[in-house]
Amino acid sequence: MSDRWPRYPVTVVGSWPRPACLLEAMKRKRPELKALQDEATLLAIKYQEDAGVDIVSDGEQRRDSFYSFVCDRLEGMKLLTMADLLEYVEDKAAFENLLRALDVPAFAIKNPTVVGKLRAREPLALDDFRFLREHTRKPVKVTLPGPYLLSRSSWVKNLSEGAYPTRESLAEDIVSILRSELKDLASAGAEVVQFDEPILTELVFAGKSSTRTFMCAALAASASPEKELDFAVDLINRVVEGIEGPVLALHVCRGNWSQKEEVLLQVPYDALVPYFRKMKVGQFVLEYATPRAGSFDCLRGLPPGAQLGLGAVNPRTAEVESPAEIRERVECAARVLGAERLFLNPDCGFGTVADRPVATPRVAYEKLRALAHVAADLRARRA
Repeated sequence: MSDRWPRYPVTVVGSWPRPACLLEAMKRKRPELKALQDEATLLAIKYQEDAGVDIVSDGEQRRDSFYSFVCDRLEGMKLLTMADLLEYVEDKAAFENLLRALDVPAFAIKNPTVVGKLRAREPLALDDFRFLREHTRKPVKVTLPGPYLLSRSSWVKNLSEGAYPTRESLAEDIVSILRSELKDLASAGAEVVQFDEPILTELVFAGKSSTRTFMCAALAASASPEKELDFAVDLINRVVEGIEGPVLALHVCRGNWSQKEEVLLQVPYDALVPYFRKMKVGQFVLEYATPRAGSFDCLRGLPPGAQLGLGAVNPRTAEVESPAEIRERVECAARVLGAERLFLNPDCGFGTVADRPVATPRVAYEKLRALAHVAADLRARRA
């Protein structure tokens, strides 16, 4: 384990529930928004530090969701609701079926959609990192939407083809933007940079399941899951190629927009591991806190030496997992990969979508504290 953090380092996946006053200011674009974002970020840091987290994030307090915030920072993107997009998607019947299956109103979720050539107005995360770095002595994690997610969910043919005739042409610019951002974060000293690719698990089902990991997964889909997964591997490798300094992580979940487990994707990671093995990242942040996870055995196929960000508590439940539950998950993963390769985290973020957090700050704090207590106990046993 790196000297930067202890054995079994505890971290978050990214997001933290936003205060009500911040949500109101975000909706109404109030002039005091930046000050409230600063205050909320400081509060998110304090919650994490008080809970015993070893690697902290800014809680994504300046974002309305883990990926749609890019509309504020890139020219050429427009935020549209799922209801808005229905007018433009090619397969309207399939999209309507998807919307009916979701545990969320179609007007409540917004999707960044490409409507022109992409150009950076401001950094995606560098300024957020600098604020975080100034206000904690702990190592920090910065999160970014992955290149496959952005190229798939934001390209809608009838809106995007004027600027980008194909999704592949859009992906070229997305790779360039993310790579530039990653270089800047590495130069600035970010310890962990995590790319979020929430729909890779769904690709292996390719129409065999009505559940979803991600609400916009039906956009720009391909008939070939193998082709899509190869495309995803190529994109992330092009973003990270040759960049040194931070731990480069990839987060792949099974859905975190509802507290109803039955509407989220039921799928193990087995079919994805051969593709993970081709990715040039050092850590895979995966969900193992629910029965939907499947076996740890498939993780033997991860790239040699790759770390596991082990999802050991469920962010969507009010019940705080017992030390015995958490310890059992950690020990199962350690038997497969070795304890030195494990980081401990929740399955996913606590506030992936700003106005639909899956946990309260108090529950999120207690779950992180439970993780930290187990980590401390395991370290003491080893000593």
